[in-house]
Amino acid sequence: MDSEALATFLAVHRRGGVSAAADELARTQSAISRRLALLEQEVGAPLFERIGRGLVLSEVGAALLPYAERVAAAIGDAQAAAEAARTGAGGTVQVVTVGTLANAALASALQRARARQPGLDLRLQTATSAEVSAQVRSGAASIGLRYFDDAGAGLECRTVHTERLVVVCSPSHPLAGKRVKTLSQLAGERWLAFPAPERRSEAFATTVFAQFTTRGIDRLDWIAIDSLTAQKRLVQAGFGLALLQASAVDEELAKRELAVLKVGDLDVAVPVVLVTRQGGYLSGGAKAVLRELMRPVR
Repeated sequence: MDSEALATFLAVHRRGGVSAAADELARTQSAISRRLALLEQEVGAPLFERIGRGLVLSEVGAALLPYAERVAAAIGDAQAAAEAARTGAGGTVQVVTVGTLANAALASALQRARARQPGLDLRLQTATSAEVSAQVRSGAASIGLRYFDDAGAGLECRTVHTERLVVVCSPSHPLAGKRVKTLSQLAGERWLAFPAPERRSEAFATTVFAQFTTRGIDRLDWIAIDSLTAQKRLVQAGFGLALLQASAVDEELAKRELAVLKVGDLDVAVPVVLVTRQGGYLSGGAKAVLRELMRPVR
């Protein structure tokens, strides 16, 4: 059982299939399948079960997962420490974030970190909240930004700020800029939201639907849109309403491309959490990035 085999196993788990893992690792599908088969032969049992079009961990795979993550993390730490000692610079810092948090505030924080650490090589990747935790836990990323705390072992979670949610609509919507007493009054509208039941769903999506279920509304006319930009453009065009982070629509509101529909009984914010690995190695560059991400958002 070598580190390459475990890295293949982790990639298949993270991406939910051989094809996606092959893309991530820049290998052919046959190479990934062969490496996985050899590992399964070594442990003496299947590591995955096929559910629909994807793969999920078997009982044996679930038992192997935390140990594979520790091995991958230790290798990543060793590589980062060696690079920092060799170059004396900030090194390469892998940051993974939920796509909706890859905004101007994040870009500014990363820019400040680079200014403090000349030669810092920042690599940014987007993922769902669950995937953010998995990548940090396995050492594939040093720092993660996600929604809500992760109660799983091996991670340190710090809430850095909260994202207030607002209902946005087209400026031409009859209720644009107006106020309704309760969200229930908007249950008959068409809504645009991130996919909730899918394997790669975002924790934030659950929060959106919870606003209606807590008010006794379990059926909505809604369209799943797995892109913040696409949601905003469709709302702008009048195809529905969306419950989005206020910071994500500041620019569109300033340009009057979107409007806010005020709701009297809606006062919701979701926590944005900074995730690092307990006991993980942090280079000077990673520490600089952490300092900037922990600065209050204005």
